[in-house]
Amino acid sequence: MKLSKAGADLMHRFEGCRNKPYLCPAHIWTIGYGHVLYQEQIRLPMVAKEGQTTTIRKELPLRQEDNRVWSKEEIEKLFADDVNLFERGVLRLAPTLSGRQGAFDACVSFAFNAGVGAFQRSSIRMKINRGDWEGAADSLLLYCMAGGKILLGLKKRRDAEKALFLS
Repeated sequence: MKLSKAGADLMHRFEGCRNKPYLCPAHIWTIGYGHVLYQEQIRLPMVAKEGQTTTIRKELPLRQEDNRVWSKEEIEKLFADDVNLFERGVLRLAPTLSGRQGAFDACVSFAFNAGVGAFQRSSIRMKINRGDWEGAADSLLLYCMAGGKILLGLKKRRDAEKALFLS
């Protein structure tokens, strides 16, 4: 299965698009529609623990070759490559999604935003694999918090993903 236009449109709307690298709220260098520039940065801690001299995420410098305005073509290619990885991950973890385009699109959007590991551990995936489609759609709404607080942007995204899931 491949992400539909409706799924891509949802992701574009919530990810937004930037043609210059920026540090996202998780202190990760990002470009385009949420493409992570440096995978190794994800493994760095957000903050240093007392007594540690470890590099933290926001201290990782932007590489000179990436500090530029990226073309629309480059950004679209990065998005297509990223989506391809998430499509495969979602189908591997929830093969019963095959043939359910809206549900598949919603899960790809969720995994793109939260990570394939988060999708793997989620109640969404567990309910999909048990055939509980309504429960899986409702479970999307459980994943709209960060730092112990509900984030309005995540809540809106999960509401949109649920509607797409059930379409």
